Amino acid sequence: MPPNPRNPNDQALRIRTKQAIRDVFSKLDYGGLGDIYCEEGGEAFWKAHKKKCQTMGIKIAEALKRHLSQKGRSLYVGAGVAELPMLVLETLDMNRTVEAYNLREREVGILNQACHGLPFAIQASRAQTARGTFDHLWIASVLNDPECFPETSALSYGRTDPMRFDPVVFQRERTHIQGLLDSCLSKLARPGLLSTSIEEVPWMTDWLTRNRIPFHVEEQLYPTAIVGDPLCFIHLEPA
Repeated sequence: MPPNPRNPNDQALRIRTKQAIRDVFSKLDYGGLGDIYCEEGGEAFWKAHKKKCQTMGIKIAEALKRHLSQKGRSLYVGAGVAELPMLVLETLDMNRTVEAYNLREREVGILNQACHGLPFAIQASRAQTARGTFDHLWIASVLNDPECFPETSALSYGRTDPMRFDPVVFQRERTHIQGLLDSCLSKLARPGLLSTSIEEVPWMTDWLTRNRIPFHVEEQLYPTAIVGDPLCFIHLEPA
């Protein structure tokens, strides 16, 4: 899916959209989020990252706006604080429908409270339950989450200890990841857009290649604030 040939002046976020993003970040319960995101030092973590998360998120949202069509449909897997600017952009700025999922119930409660009144809500359930097709799939820093996939995460970030690496656990994680991709990527229409982290690109391109779906990976990378994994866009070619 090539960038939309719209007026370049229309690619920036509207003033009301940026203000809505700022309002959401001002309403977040960072004390509660600190316990979810960090084993310790959560208050200091969010003091250092909340502004960065907001400003970098707006930049990514502006990049995403160049790639999406009005009134489309997006699926977000593992939607957390970092995804809030994109969710606000799609629903307020582009009149799109979003379905966002996150398995951490406490975090979902905090996010939905801050987003009260906006035209979306995050669901505390599995993204595999989403129905229908989508022209955009967001799955960033999910497949290398150290809590869900510790062995896969260690491999992704080059932290594998050859004396402690457990191939049996890794095989279970890989089976789980491949099942997640089978369920979610199969919902992506063609042409379509896939937003993911650079560390997860090998998983995505392997699935697309095995399923004989032509694609190209954009070279442009976008820094993120929380995990630090650069984001990139993968375009699925028309059927």
